[in-house]
Amino acid sequence: MLDDPASFYARLVADAPVWRVGDTDVFTVNSYAAVTEACRRVEDFSSRLAYLLYRRPDGLPGRKAHGRGRGEDSQILATADPPAHARHKRLISAEFSPKRISSLEVQVAEMSAQRMAAGLERGAIEFMTELANLIPIDVVTELIAFRERNTGALFDAAIIQTDMLASAISEEELEQRLSFSGETFGWVFAQLQEAIADPGSGILGLLASAINAGEIDIPLAMAVLLTLFAAGGESTSSLIGNTVLILATDPELQRRLRENSALIPKLIEESLRLESPFRHHMRIAQHDADLFGVSIPKGATMLMMWGAANRDPAMFERPATIDLDRPRRHVGFGSGIHVCLGNTLARLEARVVIEALLAATHEFHMDDKSCAAWIPSLAVRRLSSLPLILTPR
Repeated sequence: MLDDPASFYARLVADAPVWRVGDTDVFTVNSYAAVTEACRRVEDFSSRLAYLLYRRPDGLPGRKAHGRGRGEDSQILATADPPAHARHKRLISAEFSPKRISSLEVQVAEMSAQRMAAGLERGAIEFMTELANLIPIDVVTELIAFRERNTGALFDAAIIQTDMLASAISEEELEQRLSFSGETFGWVFAQLQEAIADPGSGILGLLASAINAGEIDIPLAMAVLLTLFAAGGESTSSLIGNTVLILATDPELQRRLRENSALIPKLIEESLRLESPFRHHMRIAQHDADLFGVSIPKGATMLMMWGAANRDPAMFERPATIDLDRPRRHVGFGSGIHVCLGNTLARLEARVVIEALLAATHEFHMDDKSCAAWIPSLAVRRLSSLPLILTPR
Protein backbone atom coordinates (compact mmCIF):
# COMPACT_ATOMS: atom_id res chain seq x y z
CA MET A 1 0.00 0.00 0.00
CA LEU A 2 2.81 2.44 0.79
CA ASP A 3 4.60 1.85 -2.52
CA ASP A 4 1.46 1.84 -4.68
CA PRO A 5 -1.37 3.56 -2.82
CA ALA A 6 -3.68 4.20 -5.80
CA SER A 7 -6.06 1.31 -5.10
CA PHE A 8 -6.18 2.24 -1.40
CA TYR A 9 -7.01 5.85 -2.26
CA ALA A 10 -9.74 4.68 -4.66
CA ARG A 11 -11.26 2.50 -1.95
CA LEU A 12 -11.22 5.33 0.59
CA VAL A 13 -13.00 7.69 -1.79
CA ALA A 14 -15.50 5.04 -2.93
CA ASP A 15 -16.35 3.70 0.54
CA ALA A 16 -16.72 6.94 2.52
CA PRO A 17 -15.87 10.64 2.29
CA VAL A 18 -14.88 10.37 5.99
CA TRP A 19 -13.78 7.14 7.70
CA ARG A 20 -13.00 6.29 11.32
CA VAL A 21 -9.93 4.04 11.57
CA GLY A 22 -11.02 1.06 13.65
CA ASP A 23 -11.75 1.94 17.28
CA THR A 24 -9.21 4.78 17.34
CA ASP A 25 -9.68 8.54 17.57
CA VAL A 26 -8.19 8.91 14.08
CA PHE A 27 -10.36 9.75 11.07
CA THR A 28 -9.36 9.96 7.41
CA VAL A 29 -10.99 12.67 5.29
CA ASN A 30 -10.90 11.26 1.78
CA SER A 31 -13.06 12.79 -0.93
CA TYR A 32 -12.21 16.07 -2.62
CA ALA A 33 -15.43 17.66 -1.33
CA ALA A 34 -14.85 16.50 2.26
CA VAL A 35 -11.19 17.60 2.32
CA THR A 36 -11.90 21.07 0.97
CA GLU A 37 -14.87 21.55 3.31
CA ALA A 38 -12.86 20.50 6.36
CA CYS A 39 -10.08 22.90 5.39
CA ARG A 40 -12.57 25.77 5.13
CA ARG A 41 -14.00 25.07 8.59
CA VAL A 42 -11.06 26.37 10.62
CA GLU A 43 -13.36 27.15 13.55
CA ASP A 44 -14.22 23.44 13.81
CA PHE A 45 -10.99 21.76 12.77
CA SER A 46 -7.70 23.16 14.09
CA SER A 47 -4.39 22.79 12.27
CA ARG A 48 -2.54 22.60 15.61
CA LEU A 49 -0.18 19.61 15.74
CA ALA A 50 -1.40 18.22 19.06
CA TYR A 51 -0.42 14.59 18.43
CA LEU A 52 2.08 12.52 16.48
CA LEU A 53 0.96 9.14 15.16
CA TYR A 54 2.72 5.80 15.44
CA ARG A 55 1.88 2.21 14.49
CA ARG A 56 0.47 0.17 17.35
CA PRO A 57 1.35 -3.54 17.62
CA ASP A 58 -2.10 -4.36 16.19
CA GLY A 59 -1.34 -2.21 13.12
CA LEU A 60 -3.76 0.58 14.00
CA PRO A 61 -2.59 4.17 14.61
CA GLY A 62 -1.72 5.27 18.13
CA ARG A 63 -1.43 8.89 19.22
CA LYS A 64 1.38 10.49 21.20
CA ALA A 65 0.87 13.98 22.59
CA HIS A 66 3.29 16.36 20.89
CA GLY A 67 5.64 17.99 23.40
CA ARG A 68 5.35 21.36 21.66
CA GLY A 69 1.63 20.96 21.00
CA ARG A 70 0.65 23.94 23.12
CA GLY A 71 1.37 27.63 22.84
CA GLU A 72 1.93 29.87 19.84
CA ASP A 73 5.33 28.38 19.04
CA SER A 74 3.52 25.10 18.26
CA GLN A 75 1.29 26.84 15.74
CA ILE A 76 3.50 27.81 12.83
CA LEU A 77 2.42 28.29 9.22
CA ALA A 78 0.97 24.85 8.31
CA THR A 79 0.04 24.15 11.95
CA ALA A 80 -1.30 27.60 12.86
CA ASP A 81 -4.88 28.79 13.16
CA PRO A 82 -6.15 32.34 12.59
CA PRO A 83 -5.10 34.96 13.50
CA ALA A 84 -1.59 33.61 14.23
CA HIS A 85 -1.34 32.04 10.78
CA ALA A 86 -1.57 35.36 8.93
CA ARG A 87 0.87 37.03 11.33
CA HIS A 88 3.48 34.33 10.83
CA LYS A 89 3.20 34.50 7.05
CA ARG A 90 3.77 38.25 7.15
CA LEU A 91 7.04 37.75 9.05
CA ILE A 92 8.71 36.01 6.11
CA SER A 93 6.54 36.84 3.09
CA ALA A 94 9.20 39.13 1.56
CA GLU A 95 11.43 36.10 0.92
CA PHE A 96 8.59 34.39 -0.99
CA SER A 97 7.57 37.31 -3.19
CA PRO A 98 7.34 36.65 -6.96
CA LYS A 99 10.37 38.88 -7.53
CA ARG A 100 12.48 37.01 -4.97
CA ILE A 101 11.45 33.60 -6.27
CA SER A 102 12.12 34.61 -9.86
CA SER A 103 15.58 35.84 -8.89
CA LEU A 104 16.54 32.28 -7.91
CA GLU A 105 15.97 30.72 -11.35
CA VAL A 106 19.50 31.17 -12.69
CA GLN A 107 20.97 29.91 -9.43
CA VAL A 108 18.77 26.79 -9.46
CA ALA A 109 19.81 26.12 -13.08
CA GLU A 110 23.49 26.38 -12.14
CA MET A 111 22.99 24.08 -9.12
CA SER A 112 21.21 21.54 -11.34
CA ALA A 113 24.01 21.54 -13.93
CA GLN A 114 26.66 21.10 -11.24
CA ARG A 115 24.80 18.28 -9.48
CA MET A 116 24.15 16.50 -12.79
CA ALA A 117 27.62 16.76 -14.30
CA ALA A 118 29.16 13.61 -12.83
CA GLY A 119 26.14 11.51 -13.74
CA LEU A 120 26.19 12.74 -17.33
CA GLU A 121 29.86 11.86 -17.60
CA ARG A 122 29.36 8.25 -16.48
CA GLY A 123 25.94 7.85 -18.11
CA ALA A 124 24.11 7.03 -14.87
CA ILE A 125 22.88 8.86 -11.79
CA GLU A 126 21.20 8.01 -8.50
CA PHE A 127 18.83 10.89 -9.04
CA MET A 128 17.48 11.32 -5.51
CA THR A 129 20.75 11.28 -3.55
CA GLU A 130 22.81 13.11 -6.18
CA LEU A 131 20.32 15.79 -7.21
CA ALA A 132 16.65 15.79 -6.13
CA ASN A 133 17.36 15.69 -2.39
CA LEU A 134 20.07 18.32 -2.55
CA ILE A 135 18.75 21.12 -4.76
CA PRO A 136 15.82 22.00 -2.43
CA ILE A 137 18.14 22.07 0.59
CA ASP A 138 20.57 24.30 -1.32
CA VAL A 139 17.70 26.67 -2.11
CA VAL A 140 16.06 26.74 1.33
CA THR A 141 19.51 27.27 2.87
CA GLU A 142 19.93 30.25 0.55
CA LEU A 143 16.52 31.68 1.50
CA ILE A 144 17.04 31.22 5.23
CA ALA A 145 20.70 32.27 4.93
CA PHE A 146 22.08 29.64 7.30
CA ARG A 147 25.77 30.33 7.91
CA GLU A 148 26.75 26.65 7.77
CA ARG A 149 25.98 25.02 4.41
CA ASN A 150 26.83 21.32 4.49
CA THR A 151 24.03 20.26 2.15
CA GLY A 152 24.14 16.52 2.88
CA ALA A 153 24.09 17.02 6.65
CA LEU A 154 21.35 19.63 6.37
CA PHE A 155 19.20 17.27 4.30
CA ASP A 156 19.61 14.48 6.88
CA ALA A 157 18.62 16.89 9.64
CA ALA A 158 15.58 18.10 7.69
CA ILE A 159 14.38 14.57 7.04
CA ILE A 160 14.43 13.79 10.76
CA GLN A 161 11.86 16.55 11.25
CA THR A 162 9.36 15.15 8.74
CA ASP A 163 10.18 11.53 9.65
CA MET A 164 8.40 12.14 12.95
CA LEU A 165 5.20 12.42 10.90
CA ALA A 166 5.72 9.08 9.12
CA SER A 167 2.90 7.42 11.15
CA ALA A 168 4.19 4.02 9.98
CA ILE A 169 6.82 3.60 12.71
CA SER A 170 6.51 2.12 16.19
CA GLU A 171 6.22 4.20 19.35
CA GLU A 172 9.84 3.32 20.19
CA GLU A 173 11.02 4.47 16.75
CA LEU A 174 9.05 7.69 17.16
CA GLU A 175 10.82 8.33 20.47
CA GLN A 176 14.17 7.90 18.68
CA ARG A 177 13.15 10.45 16.03
CA LEU A 178 12.18 12.90 18.75
CA SER A 179 15.63 12.51 20.31
CA PHE A 180 17.38 13.20 16.99
CA SER A 181 15.06 16.16 16.49
CA GLY A 182 16.51 17.71 19.64
CA GLU A 183 19.97 17.68 18.03
CA THR A 184 18.62 19.53 14.99
CA PHE A 185 16.90 22.01 17.30
CA GLY A 186 20.24 22.76 18.98
CA TRP A 187 21.99 23.31 15.65
CA VAL A 188 19.32 25.72 14.37
CA PHE A 189 19.27 27.51 17.74
CA ALA A 190 23.02 28.20 17.47
CA GLN A 191 22.49 29.66 13.98
CA LEU A 192 19.73 31.92 15.30
CA GLN A 193 21.87 33.12 18.23
CA GLU A 194 24.61 34.19 15.82
CA ALA A 195 22.08 36.07 13.71
CA ILE A 196 20.59 37.85 16.75
CA ALA A 197 24.06 39.15 17.57
CA ASP A 198 24.63 40.20 13.97
CA PRO A 199 21.48 40.14 11.78
CA GLY A 200 22.23 39.51 8.15
CA SER A 201 20.12 38.75 5.11
CA GLY A 202 17.43 36.19 4.36
CA ILE A 203 14.75 34.75 6.61
CA LEU A 204 17.26 34.28 9.43
CA GLY A 205 18.02 38.00 9.34
CA LEU A 206 14.33 38.94 9.22
CA LEU A 207 13.55 36.81 12.28
CA ALA A 208 16.63 38.00 14.20
CA SER A 209 15.72 41.63 13.56
CA ALA A 210 12.13 40.98 14.68
CA ILE A 211 13.44 39.42 17.91
CA ASN A 212 15.73 42.37 18.54
CA ALA A 213 12.81 44.75 17.95
CA GLY A 214 10.67 42.88 20.48
CA GLU A 215 8.13 41.85 17.84
CA ILE A 216 8.53 38.08 18.35
CA ASP A 217 10.29 35.78 20.78
CA ILE A 218 12.97 33.14 20.20
CA PRO A 219 10.64 30.09 20.48
CA LEU A 220 8.44 31.48 17.69
CA ALA A 221 11.45 32.21 15.47
CA MET A 222 12.81 28.71 16.09
CA ALA A 223 9.52 27.11 15.15
CA VAL A 224 9.37 29.08 11.89
CA LEU A 225 12.93 28.06 10.97
CA LEU A 226 12.41 24.37 11.73
CA THR A 227 9.16 24.29 9.76
CA LEU A 228 10.67 25.92 6.68
CA PHE A 229 13.84 23.88 6.90
CA ALA A 230 12.04 20.54 7.01
CA ALA A 231 8.95 21.05 4.85
CA GLY A 232 10.73 23.24 2.29
CA GLY A 233 13.33 20.57 1.68
CA GLU A 234 11.35 17.33 1.67
CA SER A 235 8.21 18.39 -0.20
CA THR A 236 10.20 19.80 -3.11
CA SER A 237 12.58 16.85 -3.34
CA SER A 238 9.48 14.62 -3.42
CA LEU A 239 7.92 16.67 -6.23
CA ILE A 240 11.10 16.61 -8.32
CA GLY A 241 11.72 12.89 -7.89
CA ASN A 242 8.10 11.89 -8.47
CA THR A 243 7.92 13.92 -11.68
CA VAL A 244 11.18 12.54 -13.04
CA LEU A 245 9.99 8.98 -12.28
CA ILE A 246 6.89 9.63 -14.40
CA LEU A 247 9.10 10.78 -17.26
CA ALA A 248 11.62 7.96 -16.87
CA THR A 249 8.87 5.38 -17.41
CA ASP A 250 7.16 7.17 -20.33
CA PRO A 251 9.42 7.76 -23.38
CA GLU A 252 6.57 9.28 -25.40
CA LEU A 253 5.90 11.86 -22.69
CA GLN A 254 9.63 12.65 -22.60
CA ARG A 255 9.53 13.21 -26.36
CA ARG A 256 6.55 15.59 -26.08
CA LEU A 257 8.26 17.69 -23.40
CA ARG A 258 11.54 17.84 -25.34
CA GLU A 259 9.63 19.16 -28.33
CA ASN A 260 7.55 21.60 -26.27
CA SER A 261 9.02 22.77 -22.96
CA ALA A 262 5.85 24.77 -22.24
CA LEU A 263 4.29 21.43 -21.24
CA ILE A 264 6.70 20.99 -18.31
CA PRO A 265 4.66 23.11 -15.84
CA LYS A 266 1.53 21.16 -16.86
CA LEU A 267 3.26 17.86 -16.11
CA ILE A 268 4.33 19.22 -12.72
CA GLU A 269 0.67 19.93 -11.88
CA GLU A 270 -0.31 16.38 -12.85
CA SER A 271 2.58 15.03 -10.77
CA LEU A 272 1.36 17.05 -7.79
CA ARG A 273 -2.09 15.55 -8.27
CA LEU A 274 -1.11 11.93 -8.94
CA GLU A 275 1.81 11.71 -6.49
CA SER A 276 1.09 14.40 -3.90
CA PRO A 277 4.36 15.08 -1.98
CA PHE A 278 2.49 14.97 1.33
CA ARG A 279 -0.05 12.18 1.51
CA HIS A 280 -1.90 13.97 4.29
CA HIS A 281 -1.80 16.72 6.91
CA MET A 282 -3.47 16.57 10.31
CA ARG A 283 -6.31 18.49 11.87
CA ILE A 284 -7.75 18.35 15.42
CA ALA A 285 -11.49 18.58 16.11
CA GLN A 286 -12.01 21.68 18.27
CA HIS A 287 -15.33 20.32 19.55
CA ASP A 288 -17.84 17.64 18.66
CA ALA A 289 -18.62 18.16 14.98
CA ASP A 290 -20.19 16.52 11.96
CA LEU A 291 -18.47 16.14 8.59
CA PHE A 292 -20.34 14.52 5.68
CA GLY A 293 -22.63 12.67 8.07
CA VAL A 294 -19.85 11.32 10.30
CA SER A 295 -19.69 12.40 13.96
CA ILE A 296 -16.20 13.61 14.90
CA PRO A 297 -15.61 13.78 18.68
CA LYS A 298 -13.74 16.67 20.26
CA GLY A 299 -9.98 16.10 20.24
CA ALA A 300 -10.01 13.53 17.41
CA THR A 301 -7.18 13.54 14.88
CA MET A 302 -8.25 14.00 11.27
CA LEU A 303 -6.04 13.19 8.30
CA MET A 304 -6.66 15.35 5.24
CA MET A 305 -5.92 12.71 2.58
CA TRP A 306 -4.59 14.87 -0.25
CA GLY A 307 -3.52 11.81 -2.25
CA ALA A 308 -7.03 10.32 -2.16
CA ALA A 309 -8.80 13.62 -2.86
CA ASN A 310 -6.56 14.23 -5.87
CA ARG A 311 -7.78 10.97 -7.43
CA ASP A 312 -11.47 11.51 -6.68
CA PRO A 313 -13.38 10.67 -9.90
CA ALA A 314 -16.15 13.07 -8.88
CA MET A 315 -13.66 15.91 -9.45
CA PHE A 316 -11.12 14.46 -11.92
CA GLU A 317 -12.21 12.60 -15.04
CA ARG A 318 -10.00 9.53 -15.63
CA PRO A 319 -8.10 10.29 -12.39
CA ALA A 320 -5.33 7.70 -12.94
CA THR A 321 -4.42 9.21 -16.32
CA ILE A 322 -1.94 12.02 -16.98
CA ASP A 323 -3.82 14.80 -18.77
CA LEU A 324 -1.67 17.85 -19.54
CA ASP A 325 -4.78 19.85 -20.44
CA ARG A 326 -6.50 19.22 -17.11
CA PRO A 327 -7.55 22.40 -15.21
CA ARG A 328 -5.54 23.00 -12.03
CA ARG A 329 -7.87 22.02 -9.20
CA HIS A 330 -5.74 19.61 -7.20
CA VAL A 331 -4.90 19.94 -3.51
CA GLY A 332 -1.31 18.73 -3.84
CA PHE A 333 -0.16 21.82 -1.94
CA GLY A 334 -3.04 21.79 0.54
CA SER A 335 -6.29 23.75 0.60
CA GLY A 336 -7.81 26.82 2.20
CA ILE A 337 -5.63 29.18 4.22
CA HIS A 338 -2.94 26.51 4.41
CA VAL A 339 -1.99 26.27 0.77
CA CYS A 340 1.79 25.85 0.96
CA LEU A 341 3.59 29.20 1.28
CA GLY A 342 6.48 27.90 -0.82
CA ASN A 343 4.39 26.43 -3.64
CA THR A 344 5.66 28.93 -6.23
CA LEU A 345 9.25 28.19 -5.27
CA ALA A 346 8.69 24.42 -5.40
CA ARG A 347 7.16 24.71 -8.86
CA LEU A 348 10.10 26.80 -10.06
CA GLU A 349 12.67 24.36 -8.69
CA ALA A 350 10.92 21.36 -10.26
CA ARG A 351 10.56 23.11 -13.62
CA VAL A 352 14.19 24.24 -13.77
CA VAL A 353 15.57 20.84 -12.75
CA ILE A 354 13.44 19.04 -15.34
CA GLU A 355 14.36 21.57 -18.03
CA ALA A 356 18.03 20.99 -17.23
CA LEU A 357 17.65 17.19 -17.31
CA LEU A 358 15.81 17.20 -20.64
CA ALA A 359 18.23 19.70 -22.19
CA ALA A 360 21.29 17.70 -21.12
CA THR A 361 20.09 14.31 -22.38
CA HIS A 362 18.73 12.66 -25.50
CA GLU A 363 16.93 10.19 -23.28
CA PHE A 364 16.85 8.77 -19.75
CA HIS A 365 15.23 5.67 -18.31
CA MET A 366 15.20 3.47 -15.23
CA ASP A 367 18.27 1.33 -14.58
CA ASP A 368 17.15 -2.25 -15.29
CA LYS A 369 19.58 -3.60 -12.67
CA SER A 370 17.96 -1.67 -9.83
CA CYS A 371 14.60 -0.17 -9.07
CA ALA A 372 13.10 2.91 -7.55
CA ALA A 373 12.25 2.67 -3.84
CA TRP A 374 9.87 4.67 -1.66
CA ILE A 375 10.46 5.72 1.93
CA PRO A 376 8.15 3.90 4.39
CA SER A 377 5.90 6.78 5.39
CA LEU A 378 2.15 7.34 5.56
CA ALA A 379 2.75 11.10 5.55
CA VAL A 380 5.25 11.71 2.74
CA ARG A 381 5.34 10.37 -0.82
CA ARG A 382 9.08 10.51 -1.52
CA LEU A 383 11.47 8.22 -3.34
CA SER A 384 14.50 7.04 -1.38
CA SER A 385 16.25 6.02 -4.60
CA LEU A 386 15.77 6.63 -8.32
CA PRO A 387 18.55 5.06 -10.41
CA LEU A 388 18.59 6.42 -13.97
CA ILE A 389 20.55 5.62 -17.12
CA LEU A 390 21.36 8.83 -19.02
CA THR A 391 22.12 9.31 -22.70
CA PRO A 392 23.91 12.70 -22.81
CA ARG A 393 23.57 15.09 -25.73
